[in-house]
Amino acid sequence: MNIQALLHETQITLANISANEAKLEAQLLLQHALNVNRAWLITHENDALEPNTHAAYRALVNRRLNGEPIAYILGYREFYGLNLKVTPDTLIPRPDTETLVETALAKISTTKPSTILDLGTGTGAIALAIAKHRPQAFIYAADASQAALDVAIGNAKNLEISNIEFILSNWFSALNDKKFDVIVSNPPYIAQNDAHLTQGDLRFEPVSALVSGAGGLDDIKQIISDAPHHLNPHGWLLLEHGYDQAEHVTALLKKAGFSEIETTKDLANIMRVTLGQLKP
Repeated sequence: MNIQALLHETQITLANISANEAKLEAQLLLQHALNVNRAWLITHENDALEPNTHAAYRALVNRRLNGEPIAYILGYREFYGLNLKVTPDTLIPRPDTETLVETALAKISTTKPSTILDLGTGTGAIALAIAKHRPQAFIYAADASQAALDVAIGNAKNLEISNIEFILSNWFSALNDKKFDVIVSNPPYIAQNDAHLTQGDLRFEPVSALVSGAGGLDDIKQIISDAPHHLNPHGWLLLEHGYDQAEHVTALLKKAGFSEIETTKDLANIMRVTLGQLKP
């Protein structure tokens, strides 16, 4: 069986669990097994695989058929133009979160120095994207997991991004009296009994990065409550949240003294990011 036929067969097999991405996933897994790029696959589509390579590819496909996320199998995920290492210690960066990056970049000066905080940084996706596109800013990236921070530090080194510092901290606990111009976070916001936790990629991701109490708002409440003590005058707080949480987050921001509150929709037209400015 040549590469073209093998990919077609695998696409049909993977369609059972990933209908929209089956063709792409079949290609990515084979590229990973062969350590080649997509152009190589196209130009060698009539080649046959060596038996050991074929076996390695089948093993990767079986992992995917068992539900393991493609990002964990490959060990990386693309986010906002950055190639990021991911492990089971980190949440998998998603396109929805690019909305948070875009919204934050709009609030960060392109000419003046500013200080940014990313809470719950995970792979470092948000912090590194901001650092890359706002080189005059300095970003602090905090996470309560040392294993996650190790992944983020490695990503910063691989991407040669240096205007960033990583801090082991449970939200603001290790930040003392530091203040920031912008605070961003994609915190856990799924309710602990949500049925989605037993479906798809969420089954493999760290629960601590997903679940936040009975209603999914425990961590968001804590961040909003503590953020005013760590924001400079006129500073901004931006939070990613669940599809049905925008009104709750807006009310919490108002209660905490924020103004200029607005919500931004993601690519699926879902209310995804709510932000507010600290009143002076």
